[in-house]
Amino acid sequence: MEIRAYSRDYLELAQKNMGDMLDYAVNTLDYSIKEIWSMFIGSGISSQIEIGNSKYIAGMTGCELVDSILKRSGLENLKEHVMYLDKTPEYWCGWALAYYQWYRNVSFGRINEAIPIDVIKNMYFTMHEADISRFVTAMDEKMKEFFKETNLKYYREIRGISQSELAKESGVSLRMVQMLEQKKRNINKTGFEYVLSMAKVLGCRVEDLYESYNA
Repeated sequence: MEIRAYSRDYLELAQKNMGDMLDYAVNTLDYSIKEIWSMFIGSGISSQIEIGNSKYIAGMTGCELVDSILKRSGLENLKEHVMYLDKTPEYWCGWALAYYQWYRNVSFGRINEAIPIDVIKNMYFTMHEADISRFVTAMDEKMKEFFKETNLKYYREIRGISQSELAKESGVSLRMVQMLEQKKRNINKTGFEYVLSMAKVLGCRVEDLYESYNA
């Protein structure tokens, strides 16, 4: 089951604005890409883009996104908003990551756990002229390599509960929980009501438990 992060109507604008965001922060304001990416995730603005909040996707330019990120980080931007026509590696990083987050409906924070932004920037030289599907495939492989466990196990362990506790609180059988975590049963093909029950117990979205790159 493929569930995109938000309406495709916002995708191109999200890609452009995130590209401009990284380009402006790095090449005009002289932040390192790791610095601005860390602030982007820590500011909470990343989570708003993940759900397609039009205020941050359609209501702000890339430069204004940077201003908001810096303000939430206790910093201030005193330089004017100027963007250049040249598409830099930083622009491509933001553009490509916006697509991947939308396509796989996985958080930027989770992506960052597995693949640091400077590693993604290095992918520019071999992938910026290729179809975006090649980037998706490469990212999937890296995500799968890093996250050996299922999303269900990941969120259960973060919540700090056992398989038995999850089964009891959700009403899903212990055997089903075990089979899902062992990848003997595909959660993407499991009844929605079961996944919803587990998501409520784990305090996450149903989409967070579905698998994409490591099913």
